[in-house]
Amino acid sequence: MPSSRLSGFYDRPLEERVALVSRWADLTPDETETLRGALGLSPQRADQMIENVVGRHALPLGIAVNFTVNGRDILVPMVIEEPSVVAGASYAAKLARAGGGFQATTTPPEMIGQLQALDVTDPWRARFDLLAARDELLALARETDPVIVKLGGGPRDLEVRVFEQTAVGPMLVVHLIFDCRDAMGANTVNTACETLAPHIERITGGRVVLRILSNLADRRLARARCRIPTAALETGDFSGERVAQGIVEAWAFAAADPYRAATHNKGIMNGIDAVVLATGNDWRAVEAGAHAYAARSGRYTSLTTWERNAAGDLVGTLEMPLAVGIVGGATRVHPTAQVALKILGVRTARELAEIIAAVGLAQNLAAIRALATEGIQRGHMRLHARQIAIAAGATGDEVAQVVARMVSQRRIRPDVAESILAEIRA
Repeated sequence: MPSSRLSGFYDRPLEERVALVSRWADLTPDETETLRGALGLSPQRADQMIENVVGRHALPLGIAVNFTVNGRDILVPMVIEEPSVVAGASYAAKLARAGGGFQATTTPPEMIGQLQALDVTDPWRARFDLLAARDELLALARETDPVIVKLGGGPRDLEVRVFEQTAVGPMLVVHLIFDCRDAMGANTVNTACETLAPHIERITGGRVVLRILSNLADRRLARARCRIPTAALETGDFSGERVAQGIVEAWAFAAADPYRAATHNKGIMNGIDAVVLATGNDWRAVEAGAHAYAARSGRYTSLTTWERNAAGDLVGTLEMPLAVGIVGGATRVHPTAQVALKILGVRTARELAEIIAAVGLAQNLAAIRALATEGIQRGHMRLHARQIAIAAGATGDEVAQVVARMVSQRRIRPDVAESILAEIRA
């Protein structure tokens, strides 16, 4: 496998970048055309995916370079409209290479299905009876998806929780723990819950209302770690020591204050969501799980940690739920998602989750490094200036000219772009 350390990738012409990625992933001609957008999602396929289709909505697909995850070099497809995200992830991945890249792990792909039972006259006795019937209920759940069972997945356990006081009285909640293997698992788990509902009513004498997957997938965690030697953090204006300490201090703010943590975690999700979207997974479910996990202590806080080790190096970690799949749903329906998975070279959903966690940690490093040094706006606004120039009507070589003049004037605004463009054309 060639190196993902692609110096100057950003400066190469678009077609050269496409050709390089195509060779990297050994894409077929049709897959390359899909990457270009020529053979992507058709209106006919879109019409089969959701209801009331009237068109398609395109977003840029970029490639984050320099990533090494668990010793393997990786090019990372990212779908996002926000400038500086792909560049930031690529730069942070280059920093992480100096310390051996990212190490990542995942727990088994176990999802939680919830069944809500009401009108149970004796909830604690009903809980006892349900747990006594655990093997019977798991056997019934196992029959709902023999394919996953054959692949080594299926129902793993049954948990029963009693809420003695709710807005509608006592409530019994049954958790079905289901190993979904390489699927995200929503449809599989929901089907199993539907199957168990009448049996839970029979055992408890109550009424099962909701039966649905939980997006707080805290049994399906992904963890990533990196070490950045202090020397690698040095810039022209800042010593490595100052940058490392500034990053730790920026993280401490997010760890202590939910107002800062919300923006801190949003930066993490810039990277997470972009890969989740590129691979056809449910980014809304991942977002919900991440933010719920960040508040699991009762106070919303950072999903990452940054500290200095005994040698003074910067060490970062990320832990969060990551329910993603490589089979089923849009992942196997959307042509571009299939190409993205091929570029990543993943063979299992757990491997995909490990890469996504590494990207989230990289994105966080890029954001707080910028905040701790020159400030977030300097690099971000230079890239944002391109969008301003294009929105003002600049085309071709005009874009670079408008951007250069706005940046030199430090006035990156639509009215300034329009004025500069008028001068160029005059």
